[in-house]
Amino acid sequence: MANDPRFITCPFCKRTVATKELARTEWIGEDQEPPLEIYSLLECSSCLRPVLLREYEWGTEQPDEDIDQLWPPPPRSINSAIPESLRREITEARICFDAKAYTAAVVMVRRTLEGVCSDHGVIKQTLHNALKVMAEKGTLDGRLLAWADELRVLGNEGAHFTGSVVSREDANDAIALAEAVLDYLYVLARQFENFKTRRSLNSSHSTGPQPSLPPSPRPE
Repeated sequence: MANDPRFITCPFCKRTVATKELARTEWIGEDQEPPLEIYSLLECSSCLRPVLLREYEWGTEQPDEDIDQLWPPPPRSINSAIPESLRREITEARICFDAKAYTAAVVMVRRTLEGVCSDHGVIKQTLHNALKVMAEKGTLDGRLLAWADELRVLGNEGAHFTGSVVSREDANDAIALAEAVLDYLYVLARQFENFKTRRSLNSSHSTGPQPSLPPSPRPE
């Protein structure tokens, strides 16, 4: 029933709460066939923030339901191509952010950068120098080096008592930029290499030796 309380884990206050349904609409689609899409605007009973869900109902023959959280946008998944140790670091940064421990979040971002350098064999150096070495090797281009160095500075401010406060916006941007660096190094770079390899193979197949045709019979 639409009026029955619905229990969800609120993405804002992180509590399992009963919600109040503020609005609901259904859409079947142009073909008038399943899946039926149900959009529900819910209100958290704890923090009173709105959550928008979309559900798919497949009818009586397929009773399974799929639920997507449309608002707020769910956290971006971390690609499995990124080493597990680095996924663990950036995940902890997100956990700190969700707990509103923004200083701890940027410190975890700095640890993530240290892990990236270590994973590329650049160790026993300050993070500043390690990032420069990675740039000299061509692993980081100019823009990514600038991003990483700003994250390093922010992480340093978080790691030492300076009296300054790390804002929510800075912590959020730091995590997003760190994830972009990880994606570039471990996901997009690999995808580009696969793309080049596939293109090279296709090119060699298309320009390689052509099968010889049998000689035409001589006229008698």
